[in-house]
Amino acid sequence: MLLAFGANPIELLIVIGVALLLFGKRLPDLMRSMGQSVTEFKKGIKDDTDETRPQT
Repeated sequence: MLLAFGANPIELLIVIGVALLLFGKRLPDLMRSMGQSVTEFKKGIKDDTDETRPQT
């Protein structure tokens, strides 16, 4: 069974394992900063749509 990008589950597990070995200590900080970035992006989009709405 092939998953995303043509990788089978065993290959995917190996890639995840290598990523954990390389980025294990920094991974929580990386995920936290990515979450904050997504939150800021959503806020920016919401603020932009509020500013571009015509005043009634």
